[in-house]
Amino acid sequence: MSDVFAELKWRGFVQQATPDVEAHLAGGHRSAYCGFDPTAASLQLGNLMPIMLLRHLQIGGHRPIVLMGGGTGMIGDPSGKKNERPLLSKEQIRENLHHQRDQMSHLLDFDTKDTRPLVLDNADWLEAQSLVAFLRDIGKHFSVNLMLQKESVQARLAAGISYTEFSYMLLQAYDFLHLFRKEQCTIQVGGSDQWGNITAGVDLIRRVESGEAHGLVAPLVTTASGAKFGKTEAGAIWLDPALTSPYQLYQFWVNTDDRDVERYLKVFTLLSQDAIKTLLQSHATNPGSREPQKKLAALVTELVHGKPACETAVGASAILFDEFSPRAVAPATFDVLAQEIPTVSVDSSAELLLVDAVVRAGLAASKGEAKRSIEQGGIYVNQERVKDVARKIGVEDWIGGRNLLLRKGKKDYALLRG
Repeated sequence: MSDVFAELKWRGFVQQATPDVEAHLAGGHRSAYCGFDPTAASLQLGNLMPIMLLRHLQIGGHRPIVLMGGGTGMIGDPSGKKNERPLLSKEQIRENLHHQRDQMSHLLDFDTKDTRPLVLDNADWLEAQSLVAFLRDIGKHFSVNLMLQKESVQARLAAGISYTEFSYMLLQAYDFLHLFRKEQCTIQVGGSDQWGNITAGVDLIRRVESGEAHGLVAPLVTTASGAKFGKTEAGAIWLDPALTSPYQLYQFWVNTDDRDVERYLKVFTLLSQDAIKTLLQSHATNPGSREPQKKLAALVTELVHGKPACETAVGASAILFDEFSPRAVAPATFDVLAQEIPTVSVDSSAELLLVDAVVRAGLAASKGEAKRSIEQGGIYVNQERVKDVARKIGVEDWIGGRNLLLRKGKKDYALLRG
């Protein structure tokens, strides 16, 4: 067995762990689970951290179990929340669960045999559970005094916490017990806000089954500037391409602060220590190239959305920010550009003067303004400067027969599409 605990530690995944978890991991093939409550139609960027933790455990020879919270999602986890979560309908939870489960298929390796991930739904056993039997068989093992001391509960006492959310800890602990019994799962992982819930499950397994179980939590990902990770002015960064496009995801990572890039490369990629060290050395020599950020962005975008979507995102970014030739990218890149810059539909077979094209594209308010911009060398056709005010748009200018990229100055872009 590889030393997976050492791998997790240098990558920054270990904030707290139960005693002897390192020896437990080294002692054989284990099953480790992480829970995901379907409170939204898509996973967010913050969910990627525990998924990568599972991925590294899988690479280290252990089996990941993804537990979708079709049951616990109906209750709501108070961890990390200042107020009570709004309760979702069963139908909404089911729909969210299906979307998130589909996303998981891209993030872990399902082609392996011995470590092929399991994807389960805790509604399958929680909804069948009798309340009286649950209170008798499970509830008796929990001290209210100890539950009140848990951080997730303490943080909510001032604002108030319902019995519904207060009981969440028992349900998560029971999940661990169920997986211990049915799937020989002995490890639960998550973010540091889950430590109280995880140790409750470890203790329950010890009390009920006299079994050995372990927990490991990673620090919650933050930014050096203090902003919440995975959030922008436009809102959350989602893993669903319909909510956050592959291009927007790529740009989020490209814009990573220099102070954060090493930490994010360790957590969100599979790059080795040597590969990360080489990237950082290159960055120290030429910080303007942002090579570590671009590598990080490409690897995460490919992981989440696949290679073709990543290539178009990289191509669109290179065009808009590195003045890359649009003739060198895949045709699908123009579909990405059309979503990110002003785009106008025109008849590519009709005769069109550059002056008129500039006005049509919204890069000038009048023909006079367009002519002055051209004469001053401020207009580019497919990234090539044009100073001829009489210039016509010819057949050879239309890339792929229907795409013409115009630029004014350094940053104002527009796309004409035939």
